[in-house]
Amino acid sequence: MRKIFVISCFLLAVGFATSCIDGKMDKAEVKLVTAEEMQSILEMEDVQLVDVRSEKEYEQEHIVNSQNIDFSSPTFDEDIAKLDKGKPVILYCKGGTRSAKCAKKLKDAGFEKVYDLEGGISKWRHSDKIKIEVKS
Repeated sequence: MRKIFVISCFLLAVGFATSCIDGKMDKAEVKLVTAEEMQSILEMEDVQLVDVRSEKEYEQEHIVNSQNIDFSSPTFDEDIAKLDKGKPVILYCKGGTRSAKCAKKLKDAGFEKVYDLEGGISKWRHSDKIKIEVKS
């Protein structure tokens, strides 16, 4: 009987420990999304869509209804501070490197939901899943 009690306590402790770990990881996690997932999120939630490329890159092409906050800008930290931490943020860049770095900064700054467009705008440029405005 004592063995059953000890084993039960052990399993219960392991269950609590892993559930706490999972909860912390979910909160700190940045979710990579496809263009299809991004479109669904944009339709379902009030989302801040942010292009973290340079202003010149943004002017050449960008996803419709996005705003430009240049990750390399000296005012980057001030610019992201103007975003609403309670609203989801979807980030994208050209290939995914800058947006991944930016996503980490946003999570560290206390943003609750941060999504990163997998592969950046380059991967989805010719997709019919997102509307891209191109300078003519």
